[in-house]
Amino acid sequence: MEKINKLKNIFKSEKIDGYIIPKNDEFFGEYIPDYKDRLKYISNFTGSYGFALILDNKNYLFVDGRYTLQANKQCGKFFSIKTIPHELPQKVLKNKKLQIGFDPKLFTKKSLKIFFGKTSCKYVPLNNNLIDKIWIRKKRISKKKFYILPKISIGESYKSKINKIVNKLKKNQADCQFITASENNAWLFNIRGNDTKFTPIPHSHVLIDNKKNINFFCDLNKISNSFRKIFSKVKFININNIETILSKIYKKKVIIDKNTCSIFYENFIFKNNEILNQQDPIYALKAVKTKKEINNIKNAHIYDGAALTKYLFWLKNNFLKKKITEISAEKRLLSFRKKNKNFNFLSFPTISGTGPNGAIIHYKATKKSNRKLKKGDIYLVDSGGQYNYGTTDVTRTISLDNSSKRIKNIFTRVLKGHIAVANFNLKKNTTGSMIDTNARKYLREINLDYAHGTGHGVGYFLNVHEGPHAISKSNTVNFQEGMIVSNEPGYYEKNNFGIRIENLIYVKKNKQKNYFDNLTMAPIDKTLIDIKMLNKVEKKWLNNYHKKVFDNLKKFMNKSEILELDKSCSAI
Repeated sequence: MEKINKLKNIFKSEKIDGYIIPKNDEFFGEYIPDYKDRLKYISNFTGSYGFALILDNKNYLFVDGRYTLQANKQCGKFFSIKTIPHELPQKVLKNKKLQIGFDPKLFTKKSLKIFFGKTSCKYVPLNNNLIDKIWIRKKRISKKKFYILPKISIGESYKSKINKIVNKLKKNQADCQFITASENNAWLFNIRGNDTKFTPIPHSHVLIDNKKNINFFCDLNKISNSFRKIFSKVKFININNIETILSKIYKKKVIIDKNTCSIFYENFIFKNNEILNQQDPIYALKAVKTKKEINNIKNAHIYDGAALTKYLFWLKNNFLKKKITEISAEKRLLSFRKKNKNFNFLSFPTISGTGPNGAIIHYKATKKSNRKLKKGDIYLVDSGGQYNYGTTDVTRTISLDNSSKRIKNIFTRVLKGHIAVANFNLKKNTTGSMIDTNARKYLREINLDYAHGTGHGVGYFLNVHEGPHAISKSNTVNFQEGMIVSNEPGYYEKNNFGIRIENLIYVKKNKQKNYFDNLTMAPIDKTLIDIKMLNKVEKKWLNNYHKKVFDNLKKFMNKSEILELDKSCSAI
């Protein structure tokens, strides 16, 4: 509360009645360095998405359905927790005439309009971030240089990609594009970096025109001489000088992305130019993986599946013999992954939750919340890794000798939804919203549901959550050959248990017909399945999947593990 009071003490001198603190930094990525996590500092909330609204007399934290339980536990004492999109700041601020301050480098015009539009309040861009005024910390900035992906991992040259962007500019009769999303620059130049947790992103912005002139804005200490030689026609500029360069653009048609171009930068460009608000074309281009990328990703999933499977066998064989907690289990899983030379680091914070903690969708075990795994529990582990070269994300729910008929019924319904997604009849116009309904069908038969999307796009040794496609209630992007998406229906019962089954799948073409094929390789716990609830098609899918798992993983297992793998993957 002391931090909040310090912040409120500045309001008067800034002539404001409130202040907005988002999770993101100026690069709008999902994960940010600790020293930029202003939302965590002011609220103690550790989730990957949300924002706080601090008013003179009340504090609000807005999160989506994934984080409602978590937010209440972490900061419900000092914040009123609101779940978006059902509860928006517009409702809180209705009929109020307040001056609300914000950092224009951390908001886009689109996000400000969606969450704070249609009120009588005035939103005031401030020159300095108010959290930075009260938060004294050491900025541990990565000194590691950007690096170029090896030829073995590249599906397309950066010159070919540049040509595609230039052609898009010409097609739109645009003079240039300001690429603000670092992940898109990583894809465009076939480069990676070490500027964020869990994602090999090189923090940067790029200005490219229709004549292939390229300004690359970044920390110049991250650029080696060999890097410059490879990109000899690219002009590397200190990111602190970006305002000077943008202000020199005059009477041009400039493409910006409304989701990642901050108000601060947009206003600079808008002064002397015509802005074309479009989605950055790179999002759609990088969503479709090449054959080389898919092959590399398949290998990454086999490595990852072997590590996860070994871990699950170890867990089931030892949880009754020794004390295993959520945290120690999480560490053990990481140790299995580290044994593979292709593993770099985790792709997101591991969710290791047993019993009631499994019901917190994006749970992160702490010393305070850490539970021992015990007989009768349902244990959920959601984890993934960044490999050379592929990104993994998988969830398995396992029984720790739980024989509840109700648990089996719900688990089987989640599985039926999972199979319905995997077997979905893909057509040219198939969107994520069409598929999402099928995934929820069997839970809804007994009036149950889950508060998250059924699937998200996944990058190629990049973001574990990547658009524009997804399996969700509102997504309208058509699925294309080469797209990767998660398949993760679930169910979460507050203070009791959580269930989720997640595989990564990709769109494969065979004889002019698209279908989903599995990437993830790890057994699904058959002890939680009510076999009688599965029809012939579902049984066939499960048996075929487990055969594929066995065939791909057996070479990584020792003699005792092969026996367990055979048992786990045997036909039902």
